[in-house]
Amino acid sequence: MALTITSECINCDVCEPECPNQAISMGEEFYVIDPARCTECVGHFGEPQCVQVCPVECIPVDPEHTETREQLQAKYERLQLQALPRTPIG
Repeated sequence: MALTITSECINCDVCEPECPNQAISMGEEFYVIDPARCTECVGHFGEPQCVQVCPVECIPVDPEHTETREQLQAKYERLQLQALPRTPIG
């Protein structure tokens, strides 16, 4: 399950730097979470860091992007592989 940020967001800027997957960015009016990058911190932490630091509790599970813990772990592993530096051949 990816998380989402609701319109109650006050743009306090505390969640974005806490995201280990760079899934949080500023949207048109408030912060948004990219569900393709959100692993709910699986692989990094025991609990989603953005939820831990949000002062207004506006980061629930996104019902449109439900995933099992295993799917989140696989996404984490894929993101980690994509982040590895590529070395040229030859």
